[in-house]
Amino acid sequence: MTSSPDIAGILENTKELDRLRKEQEEVLVEINKMHKKLQATPEIVEKPGDTSLSKLKNLYIQAKELSESEVTVSNILLSQLDSLLPSGPTGQQRRKIGNDQKRKRMKVDSDVTRVSPSMRHQIEAYASLKGEQVAARVTAEDADKDEWFVVKVIHFDRETKEVEVLDEEPGDDEEGGGQRTYKLSMSCILPFPKRNDPSNTQEFPPGKHVLAVYPGTTALYKATVISTPRKRKSDEYLLEFDDDEEDGALPQRTVPFHKVVALPEGHRQ
Repeated sequence: MTSSPDIAGILENTKELDRLRKEQEEVLVEINKMHKKLQATPEIVEKPGDTSLSKLKNLYIQAKELSESEVTVSNILLSQLDSLLPSGPTGQQRRKIGNDQKRKRMKVDSDVTRVSPSMRHQIEAYASLKGEQVAARVTAEDADKDEWFVVKVIHFDRETKEVEVLDEEPGDDEEGGGQRTYKLSMSCILPFPKRNDPSNTQEFPPGKHVLAVYPGTTALYKATVISTPRKRKSDEYLLEFDDDEEDGALPQRTVPFHKVVALPEGHRQ
């Protein structure tokens, strides 16, 4: 029998795949807009201070990363589905049983081909996060709410694709009160933007829903962008956090750009 966590994991990854494809569509729309703009007024790139080409480059980087993430999630889904399929010889498999060793070898070869180069790039990207702070969802699949915290990556297992993280500042209500470690799937981890590279960071427009570190805490909550770092000529967003009412109104809070990430598909708060 198939356990419900297996099915839950597959459903979660299919949602993640859908989210990645939607994001890719949004980025492609922006790329096409930039192409039309440059075709109509190619001389604009020669104007001092024009950032059209760097914006286009950032959009291409974003599209490439989303594409590589889609490959990663697709491969994880294939592995999950393979593990649930019956292992007994049926249909065409039964006819090929005499050539079992060759078939196994071909499968191994195809697996190696399937995970490279994009999958390998994604694995390297996660492996390079060791020692860095990331956003992590530490709640179970069937929990009523998603809880995201700032944690430190201490190890990435290339075989299981699991990320081991350390919650350096657990809340006062945590059992034991000490530091806790978690082993999480790659889909539970969201890398933060590079603090020292704001120019190559995706900027979320006003009105966009994001996940951001609430000031003075290590917890992330859903928020709405009011103003962007570029507009504010600073490295901070102006945000309104959901459920953050004071005297019947939502206060606007500043959060550094490197503590703001895209809101995951299906976020529950």
